[in-house]
Amino acid sequence: MTNIKIILASGSPRRKELLAQAGYDFDVCPSLSEEDLEVMAPSEYVMLLAKMKADEVCNRLIAEDVGRRVKKLPERFVVLGADTVVSLNGRILGKPYDYDDAYNTLNSLSDQTHQVYTGVCLIYVEGRAKTSSSFFEKTDVTFYPVSHNEIIQYLATNEPFDKAGSYGIQGKGGLFVKRIEGDYNNVVGLPLARVYHELEELVSEE
Repeated sequence: MTNIKIILASGSPRRKELLAQAGYDFDVCPSLSEEDLEVMAPSEYVMLLAKMKADEVCNRLIAEDVGRRVKKLPERFVVLGADTVVSLNGRILGKPYDYDDAYNTLNSLSDQTHQVYTGVCLIYVEGRAKTSSSFFEKTDVTFYPVSHNEIIQYLATNEPFDKAGSYGIQGKGGLFVKRIEGDYNNVVGLPLARVYHELEELVSEE
C-alpha cells in the first residue's frame, strides 16, 4: 500500500471508518463547497460533486499553508473527495429534507431495485504539481417489501436522516436489503477497493 497522507474532504463517519479499516494515514477536512447542482445523470452528478469537494479543500489547504509561510503540509499528499446518492428509475434521492421526505423515499424503495452511486475524486499533490483522477462506482440494491409500520419504526431510530436514500445498509437499514450486486462498501459511502487501486496507479505514475 502506498504510504502517503490522505486528506478526506468529508466529515462522513462511514468514510472515516472505511479508510481507518484499510489502514490509511489520513486527516479529515470537510469541504465547504456548495452541493446545489442542476439535474443530471447520477454518475455525472456524484463525480462532479466529488471533484468540487476535493478542489475546494485542496485549494484551501494550499492557500492556508502559503499564508502561514510555514510548511505544515507534507510534500506529498492526496485529497479525497466523495459523494454518494441513491437513484431510483433514474431519479436522484439524496439525504432527506425532513421526516416526510424520508418516509416517502423509503416507501418508494420498498420491493424495488435501486442504484447507489459513489463518485470519487483523488487529487495528488507533490510540491506545486497536482494530478487528479475521478471515477464512480454503481451498486444495485434490492429491498424486501417494507411495511408502513417498519418505516415508522425505522424513522424513530433517527438513522435515516443523514444518509442518501434515507437508509444505512451498515445499520438497521440493512434489514430491508434483500440482495446487492456490486461493491458493498460503495453503498456504505466509499468503494474502498477501487480507491486503493486508483490511488496506487495515480501515485505510481508520478
